[in-house]
Amino acid sequence: MAALASSDTVGVMSQDARTDQQLDPQQALVMLKLYIEWGADEAIEPTPQSRLGATLAPPPVPVRQPPPPAPVTPQLSEQPVAPFRTAPAPARALGPMDQAAVLSAREAARAAPDLAALKEALARFDGVSLSRTATNLVFADGNPAAKVMLVGEAPGADEDRLGLPFVGVSGQLLDRMMAAVGLDRTTFYITNVCFWRPPGNRKPTDLELAAQKPFVERHIELVAPRVLVLVGAAAAQGLLGTTEGITRLRGRWFQYRLGEDGPTIPALPIFHPAYLLRQPAQKRETWRDLLKLKEFGL
Repeated sequence: MAALASSDTVGVMSQDARTDQQLDPQQALVMLKLYIEWGADEAIEPTPQSRLGATLAPPPVPVRQPPPPAPVTPQLSEQPVAPFRTAPAPARALGPMDQAAVLSAREAARAAPDLAALKEALARFDGVSLSRTATNLVFADGNPAAKVMLVGEAPGADEDRLGLPFVGVSGQLLDRMMAAVGLDRTTFYITNVCFWRPPGNRKPTDLELAAQKPFVERHIELVAPRVLVLVGAAAAQGLLGTTEGITRLRGRWFQYRLGEDGPTIPALPIFHPAYLLRQPAQKRETWRDLLKLKEFGL
């Protein structure tokens, strides 16, 4: 207590405890001073109440709610309303302009005799609007004579700025992952299924990937690696022609065919390093997948 109560104050409290009579102004002042000395200097209810002589308020009378209306049986002309469910947006089919872009890409890619010509053809290609919003064409990096070729999804901000694939935070993680199995950018080659950064790092649309796919296929055909590593869902689904998710595809060996009648190449899908940065617990599964690549004998 901040101060001891005086004998007058104690007498006032005793008197207030014995009777319900109202305190006179002098007694009320003494009581208020005592409250302040004890630290009771703040009201906690909107109206003042005497806790010494007040009586309990009567309990509230419960208000009876009217009974709910009886369910109405629908007439024969009425149909029950199904619960709201968001319908998935159907995949858009290629229109005439989209098909023209794919045909143009196919002709340009087929005419490229080497990687330098393929890069020039991509730089001239105007069938994808991404080329008009991106800063740089992101073609490839690494050793084109390597036995291992990695194919990722799309460039990010760092890749767009430097014009090289996988140079940001996720690319640094990918380099460490490959180094764990004895590979670096002198012993592997790396590219993407999308050569320009989508605005805001959004996911490339199916139409954008379809227009660039002939260049990706020709890219793989010119490098002719012994094994493909498909990094992420977009690369795995686009090149393997499947709609299965990357969780089901990763860690399994597939056969990718070069051209229409060419030889097949073993292809191993893995999680994208950007996904591993968000879900680090999945690094263990990716390590198992990379051990399969190491066991391939490269």
